[in-house]
Amino acid sequence: QMQIVESGGGLVQPGGSLRLSCTASGVTLSTNAVTWYRVPPGKPRELVATITRSAQTLVADSMKGRFTISRDNANNTVYLQMDSLKTEDTAIYYCNHLEWWGQGTQVTVSS
Repeated sequence: QMQIVESGGGLVQPGGSLRLSCTASGVTLSTNAVTWYRVPPGKPRELVATITRSAQTLVADSMKGRFTISRDNANNTVYLQMDSLKTEDTAIYYCNHLEWWGQGTQVTVSS
């Protein structure tokens, strides 16, 4: 059975860091692109970062230089390293692979 699980969210102060993990069972994440999205409170979903099958990466302009996406094929996991977090990064972060979505992980940036 295919399942995607995000983890690593939490409460962090502005300027802090978090690393989110996206782990899958029943499918190999390296076979297709994996994308992180987020849904800020009261706002629509937005793309955060994506990593392709060939490991090319794309990060949204507003997060470029602060967020990094990477993949660990041995552990079938995609990571989102988030540094220099801002209050506006507060959102539920979701991992997407093909038609499958995780349940999301809450990231709250607040002092």
